[in-house]
Amino acid sequence: MKLTSKGRYAVMALVDLARFNNINPVSLRDISLRQGISLDYLEQIFSKLKKNQLVQSIRGTHGGYILSKKPYEIKLTNIFHAVDEKVKTVQCKKESKKGCNGKAIKCVTHNLWDELENHINTFFEKKSLEDLLKN
Repeated sequence: MKLTSKGRYAVMALVDLARFNNINPVSLRDISLRQGISLDYLEQIFSKLKKNQLVQSIRGTHGGYILSKKPYEIKLTNIFHAVDEKVKTVQCKKESKKGCNGKAIKCVTHNLWDELENHINTFFEKKSLEDLLKN
């Protein structure tokens, strides 16, 4: 199981945004410099975050981005969903009768990995941006 850089960077960028959100809109350039994330990559990520109503863009000389919700309302699962990040520990589809190995039955450790996936997703559902700001 591996989160892509897109998912990790989306979380990093939103935590950064949440830190400075109360002062003024935050520019992607500032986030890019503080977090070491490519500006082009941030633009792609924030396009998806905006489309999924997690952030709003503010135009003008002092423009940038603000959160659309309070940090405690934004769960990590919301962020991952917005950037098309999926936490999967098995290759097969849960509703499929076929197993991960392409055979008619599921592999002997399938239930273990499926249970792990459920724990991971539950963890991300409980964690919010506010939790990350406190640390």
